[in-house]
Amino acid sequence: MSFVRAASVLSALGRMARTSELRRRGVSREELSRAVRSGEVLRPRQGVYALPDATEAWVHAASHGGTIGCAQAAAEQGLWVLRLPSSNHVWMGAAGTPRSTCDACVLHWDEGRARVGEAAPVPNALLQIAGCCGEDTFFAALESALRRSLLSPAGLNWLCRHLPTSMRWLVAFARADADSGLESLIRLRLHRIGIAVRTQVPVSGVGEVDIVIGDFLIVEADGRENHAREKERSKDLRRDAAAAAAGYTTLRFTYELIVDDWPLVEAAIRGAVARRAHLAPV
Repeated sequence: MSFVRAASVLSALGRMARTSELRRRGVSREELSRAVRSGEVLRPRQGVYALPDATEAWVHAASHGGTIGCAQAAAEQGLWVLRLPSSNHVWMGAAGTPRSTCDACVLHWDEGRARVGEAAPVPNALLQIAGCCGEDTFFAALESALRRSLLSPAGLNWLCRHLPTSMRWLVAFARADADSGLESLIRLRLHRIGIAVRTQVPVSGVGEVDIVIGDFLIVEADGRENHAREKERSKDLRRDAAAAAAGYTTLRFTYELIVDDWPLVEAAIRGAVARRAHLAPV
């Protein structure tokens, strides 16, 4: 029988696995013991092995008998997450049992089975975000999941049934065409103050813009990386000039403004609406 290294199999499996899975792939118990002694492999808990470069959140979750959950799981699944929590969030599933106390983390117990090396499923992660992170973070992650087709109709129905009643309206309000989490945040926050918007609107001579209020007020949201690239910045200014030539007013906000200084963004939009910048000239 050929020798199979534990580290090689773990690398192929995604850096973490149970003993049973490793044994099925030909890793002997002797090799597992050798790999742990040499530091090639970690053992977060009995029956679970990981590579040393596995992230701390994954190892921490495994050591407590679960897997990563909440916003950490959503980010791992590729969703847009407003902010990651400062502490680890561990999904235990519906029947999990913590292997030790967890004073430095948040444990989540909801329907499903936590599996080693797999983040909490998208519906579970979204439900956990709703309970921990509030409406804005939940809504942006929800629209990101819809945009990426990571939430099936059955998963969406499950999520809606398990959400607090006060948050179910967000599911009905969500759309699948949000281009970014920033766009989701703007649409939600403006909805709260009674300003309706259209998103991903084609404007002649300009192209598709993020948001239009009324007929002539454009709101654009620039991602974190946009202003780091001079070519992109020049393209944005050219678009704004073309929009102005066509009679539009453009308000352009950075990631930092939208996330860290929303009152200023809201004041700017309210001011433009008060000046009737969103309406056609009389």
